[in-house]
Amino acid sequence: MATLEPLTKRKAWKALQAHYEHVRALHLRTLFADAPQRGERMTAEAAGIFLDYSKNRITDETVKLLIQLAEESGLRSRIDAMFGGEKINVTENRAVLHVALRAPEGASILVDGENVVPQVHAVLDRMADFSKRIGTGDWKGHTGKRIRNVVNIGIGGSDLGPVMAYEALKHYSDRALTFRFVSNVDGTDFAEAVRDLDPSETLFIVSSKTFTTLETMTNAHSARAWSLAGMGGDERSIARHFVAVSTNAAEVAKFGIDTANMFGFWDWVGGRYSMDSAIGLSTMVAVGAENFRAMLDGFRQIDEHFRATPFARNLPVLMGLLGVWYSDFFGAGTVAVLPYEQYLKRFPAYLQQLTMESNGKHVTLDGAEVTYATSPIYWGEPGTNGQHSFYQLIHQGTRLIPCDFIGFANPLNPLPRHHDMLMANVFAQAEALAFGKTPEQVKAEGTPEWLVPHRVFEGNRPSNTILADRLTPEVLGKLVALYEHAVFTQGVIWQIDSFDQWGVELGKVLAQRIIPELESAAEPEPGHDSSTNSLIRRYRKLKKAR
Repeated sequence: MATLEPLTKRKAWKALQAHYEHVRALHLRTLFADAPQRGERMTAEAAGIFLDYSKNRITDETVKLLIQLAEESGLRSRIDAMFGGEKINVTENRAVLHVALRAPEGASILVDGENVVPQVHAVLDRMADFSKRIGTGDWKGHTGKRIRNVVNIGIGGSDLGPVMAYEALKHYSDRALTFRFVSNVDGTDFAEAVRDLDPSETLFIVSSKTFTTLETMTNAHSARAWSLAGMGGDERSIARHFVAVSTNAAEVAKFGIDTANMFGFWDWVGGRYSMDSAIGLSTMVAVGAENFRAMLDGFRQIDEHFRATPFARNLPVLMGLLGVWYSDFFGAGTVAVLPYEQYLKRFPAYLQQLTMESNGKHVTLDGAEVTYATSPIYWGEPGTNGQHSFYQLIHQGTRLIPCDFIGFANPLNPLPRHHDMLMANVFAQAEALAFGKTPEQVKAEGTPEWLVPHRVFEGNRPSNTILADRLTPEVLGKLVALYEHAVFTQGVIWQIDSFDQWGVELGKVLAQRIIPELESAAEPEPGHDSSTNSLIRRYRKLKKAR
């Protein structure tokens, strides 16, 4: 492809560098004092999602320059290219169309001249039919018992999305069913997942596009052996206790799964963007087709907002640009995502793959080495638990950590005073991070002089606050789409391919070389570095001693 104009040569980038030298010294106390309406003005809202970005270390000029950077980076044309089915995943020559997974019936999104929307809805209809049969008990196991346990086997996007969605939507789930999720090739993960389950009442959903993924298929074969042991070794039972989310019909059939119970997806769906495809089959079984489609509608509403809204009012664009501002100008290496909703306890883990696998890249689209920071590290825990753990570092540590607070006006499980106390902490933490406590304020409380430095809060710690009415399936879709498109925005600015993941390959290839060196009866001659060779020999020696 053509050589790209370096990001750091762009007019807006240079202007932002100069602007940063002025803004870096400004404190949020001053910014709010000088603009009393800042808290009302620096907000945006779309589809029931409210974003307060006023507690960021920015001025109106910062926002103007960041939007100019987005425009100079061709963000609008890149958005159009994605929605238009162009092959913007350049290293794999693929379209990037997770937006097609939630497109309405009757829409047209073309890939190589073919409208893929009818295919998407055909799979959704088959998923809905299957989910209904599990829920009603019409689908029976091999011995005639109804299914009471569902175990999803996958890894990466085939696990993180489904487990996050299940936990997030547990309030809406069928409590007559037990759900477990197995991803780690560590045998403990599988052993603990099935320890208390009855094979005759257990269904496995094996999620692997190729049906060859090492970790997934190792766990799948262990599940097969466990299931068969509980069925007296009858191979016919596999077809009643296993279904597949895959595109490899030959391998699925070889495993013993009826290909009529294989749910497909497409190479234009990246794993970390696939929770609303057939990869979400366990989600649909848990919450039902109606709730699953409501989640898709939430995705779709933010998709349309992202596609059509001017950048100055565009939630994903604003969030993405603020991330660039802190990563590349303030040197912030991490972002804390802090949901004040227990059901979202796996949301930060889900975002880790979405953000870091997408934008953890060191070369641009044309293969040039980047000279600026790309993806920060995303992490977090639900509030208020995190407040008694790592908030100390965020408030008084030496690192700048931008935070995203996520809260809801109404709880799903109302108990007296609990929710007001929870939300009071959202607002208080964001306020404390922004404004801190000065030495004068500490002294005015009667604090001894020697203790004053320890009780000072510098403040000037930036945060976004995201509010919605309550955590519904629709709102979950909106939240995920919000971050998906913020990631896209940043990838466009950084000129990287947000949709490949070559970084996961090398270790997996080397592991395939090492496995036989660990398993062989004869002492191998490992051809690695001295450290790896020594570790292999030590492992084999300890293994023999068992």
